[in-house]
Amino acid sequence: MSDDQRDQTPAEPAGAAAPARASAASASASASASASASASAAAVPAGPQPEPIRYFGTTWVNHESGYGLRRAAVAVGSLITATAAALLLRFSYEGLEIGNVGPFLSISVVVLFAISSAIAFVKTWDSYKRRPAPSSDEAALKGLKTIGFIGSLIAYSLRCLTEAPGEALRRAEYERALADYERRRSTRTGNPAARRPKRKK
Repeated sequence: MSDDQRDQTPAEPAGAAAPARASAASASASASASASASASAAAVPAGPQPEPIRYFGTTWVNHESGYGLRRAAVAVGSLITATAAALLLRFSYEGLEIGNVGPFLSISVVVLFAISSAIAFVKTWDSYKRRPAPSSDEAALKGLKTIGFIGSLIAYSLRCLTEAPGEALRRAEYERALADYERRRSTRTGNPAARRPKRKK
């Protein structure tokens, strides 16, 4: 090819390659997005998931990842906190005596905290066995449970000696949900001949 012919050959437009590069980039971006979506979908396990417990997460399912140490630490921490709160209440009672407010008020404060702590202990202990019903009684007792937080701490500490607080309740619910999920899945993927025939209209 001569120099004159090369000079007469039209050059490729500069903007012609830009759409091709843009389409290739968008295709690669969509491919990576679909790959990440499929990876995230594969990472999420199918079926019901266990409910986490405070300070324990989901370690209660298989008793792993320092489950025993967590129980011991939570039990000791709750007992220490309850002891510190009881000492603080004792100092408050001594302050009332120093202030000479009268025996009636002093005794009323002691009785109030004792009853509140007993109610909080019973309600907290029962909550580890069954779900509290959403009723007006529970809402009315919420204030007493707050005042008697020492009883809740003692119940929490004692429960940690045998299991994570609420573990038995959540395990029963989790196993029941797993059984229901397996039954539904076996019904969907079972033998088609064993399925009930559809009624003719």
